[in-house]
Amino acid sequence: MRPLTYLACVLLVMGLAFWAYRENYRTQAAIGEMSQIQREIAGLREDLGVLRAEWAYLNRPERLRELVDLNFDRLQLIPREAGQTVGLGHIDYPKPPAPPEPPEPAEAAPQE
Repeated sequence: MRPLTYLACVLLVMGLAFWAYRENYRTQAAIGEMSQIQREIAGLREDLGVLRAEWAYLNRPERLRELVDLNFDRLQLIPREAGQTVGLGHIDYPKPPAPPEPPEPAEAAPQE
C-alpha cells in the first residue's frame, strides 16, 4: 500500500510542478503584453500632447485675427462684443410637434 501512496504523491507533485510551470509562462506572457500596451498608451499620450500643442498654436488670437482680416470679404466676420450675448431664456425655441391623433375605431358592421 505504501508504494501506491508514494506513487500518488510523486504524481501529485509532478502535476502541481507542471501546473506552476505553465502558470509562470502565462504570467510572463501577460506581463509582456501589458508592457507592450503601456508603451502604446505612452506613445498615444505623446501624440495627443503634440496635437494639443498644434491646436493651441493654430488657435492663437493674433493668428485668427489675421485670418479674419484676410477673409473679411468672404466671411463677413466682425469682432464680438460683450453686449452681443443673450441668455438661453431669451431664445425662442420651436414648439415640439403635437402628437398624432389616435385613429377612430372602426364601427362594427351590423350582424344579421
